[in-house]
Amino acid sequence: MDEILDVELGLESLCLSGIQPRDFGLNLLWRNCKNIKKLQLNSCESLGDYATFSGFIMRQKFLQEVELRTCRSIVDGGLMRLAENCVSLDFLLVYEGGSREGLHQFTSQSKCKLRKFDFRLPLDLDNSHFIAITENMNFRSLESLRLQSCSLVTGEGLKVLGRVMGNGIEELALINCDVVEREFGLLTTLGQDLKRLRKLDLSYNEMLLVREFISMLVSCNCLSELKLRGCNRLRSSSVNSMIRNCKLLQSIDILDCGGIEVEAVELFLLNSPQLRKFKVEQSKISNVSRTWLTNKFIEVV
Repeated sequence: MDEILDVELGLESLCLSGIQPRDFGLNLLWRNCKNIKKLQLNSCESLGDYATFSGFIMRQKFLQEVELRTCRSIVDGGLMRLAENCVSLDFLLVYEGGSREGLHQFTSQSKCKLRKFDFRLPLDLDNSHFIAITENMNFRSLESLRLQSCSLVTGEGLKVLGRVMGNGIEELALINCDVVEREFGLLTTLGQDLKRLRKLDLSYNEMLLVREFISMLVSCNCLSELKLRGCNRLRSSSVNSMIRNCKLLQSIDILDCGGIEVEAVELFLLNSPQLRKFKVEQSKISNVSRTWLTNKFIEVV
């Protein structure tokens, strides 16, 4: 019966949610998807027969993107198979999950030339994984590193990564990361090392200090996108630094930045000629700002 149903499916994108240990019937799917480019697994506790899934991964010659969201019980197994087989993998997102050993095996042994890492709530991610990334020659093309709520990461690991791979990284996100508030001087060092940084996301670092932020911006002259949502400690004085150092900025998010006032928003708008997208509370948009936004066709979200 299985042989009769073995017909190759022409899928390039596959998204599966809520797979449980007792869910059967996936083998047919794993066998007949051979050209997947994007794989998403959401809230999955099982992958069916692991041998068949391993065969599925081995057949994927064009797999470029993998997202594992709240799949704690299968992350390690999935990462191991990706590390061994997926040379074409370009983007990896892990949202909650991955043991210290599983993450280390992937970062140290992966054969893929990954360009984008996105780790969200990886409870066991620590400095050793960043050191492994810098030592794995296959990751030397890394362009984007996004971290969210990484409590075990310290400045040491990030500084090593910035020092070794800084010339290639164009996007950095440190969202709600304790290390931003805990280690004075970290952002300054990263700003100096990441010479090609185009996108910076420091959202929800509520205790981010103005002087730390300004010190980083002095070296970040190529930013086109900046996200500061929820950085409540930032003040209007930080806007002056953005005007001086971020002349190429096209998109900015300053929602929930209570310390940045109406006058500062107006000043920023009038002095940001490249701006195309602006996220801010409507209550902070003055009549002058509104006219400017309309005349310059700037999108307000």
